[in-house]
Amino acid sequence: MLHFECDYTEGAHPAVIEKICSTNMEQTCGYANDRYCEDARSLIRQLVGIPDADVHFLVGGTQSNRTVISALLRPHQGVVAATTGHIAVHETGAVEASGHKVLTVHSADGKLKASDVKELVMAHYADADHEHCVQPGMVYVSFPTETGTLYSKKELEQLSGICCELGLPLFIDGARLGYGLMADGNDLTLPEIARMCDVFTIGGTKCGALFGEAVVFTGNALGRDFRYLIKQNGGMLAKGRLLGLQFLALLSDGIYFEISKRADRLAMKVRTALEAAGLELCSPCTTNQQFVYMPVPVLEKLEEKYVFSVAPCGREGWRLVRICTSWATTDDAVDALITDISACMEEKI
Repeated sequence: MLHFECDYTEGAHPAVIEKICSTNMEQTCGYANDRYCEDARSLIRQLVGIPDADVHFLVGGTQSNRTVISALLRPHQGVVAATTGHIAVHETGAVEASGHKVLTVHSADGKLKASDVKELVMAHYADADHEHCVQPGMVYVSFPTETGTLYSKKELEQLSGICCELGLPLFIDGARLGYGLMADGNDLTLPEIARMCDVFTIGGTKCGALFGEAVVFTGNALGRDFRYLIKQNGGMLAKGRLLGLQFLALLSDGIYFEISKRADRLAMKVRTALEAAGLELCSPCTTNQQFVYMPVPVLEKLEEKYVFSVAPCGREGWRLVRICTSWATTDDAVDALITDISACMEEKI
């Protein structure tokens, strides 16, 4: 079987494995207090252009999101997110389990609009009984979004501006940050993303690492005592150097960005083939995720050979299929998929 259901079915980029193996018998301090983690922090600060950024390493995305959000919110506050936001639909209530409600805003394209955030906050305080309701305390977005779309520089500037106006921290989930930065049509740089938010993550798990996310606080005192919360949430890895080593391997020579760009290129190749076969795309994605409406007979035939993420779509006889490339997807695998999609659609016709 060839797997296209997600971008973490493989192990890790060879440079990561080599870095871990070459340092395997070294003795270092634990809990990410080693020199490799410090070197990785320094490199990240350099890449984002913020010399005093507060950088932490955690194992996974859900763990990072829950820890960051619970750190920034007071007990009576919730986090604003799109209805399709990852924390709202795909983290088993991890944020709610920390005692904070996810306050969702409808979005047709997976993106939060500045005007929608302002409307939600204004509506809260216009309610005479607002003290009986969960108070909006921060804003969460992901780049790319859960539906594979991207914020433009203008959109993110507007969102950042309204968050600043309303006094709400802006958190950008970058689990697939590399795929977003390297996508066709993206007009945002890493330093610009860092400048427009209070905290963001650089995802490793989905972008070439065995595991690991870097949490970056870009200024002020929001990251104060964050290590206490990492520990409290079970995120403080004893052999923390394994996280620093991986980010050093991926970021030192630009590997992170190269492999992300390659995954995007292959995904766009799939997208072109889907359109040529007469299939309707759910959204105009230029990242490594492509969402397409597919007839059940075609899907069932393809699933004899391929694994996808599949969801109902409200159309009888159809399914919404996510086809996801990764840093390790091969040209041969994509070419085979394209050939089979074309053949299956011709048979259907």
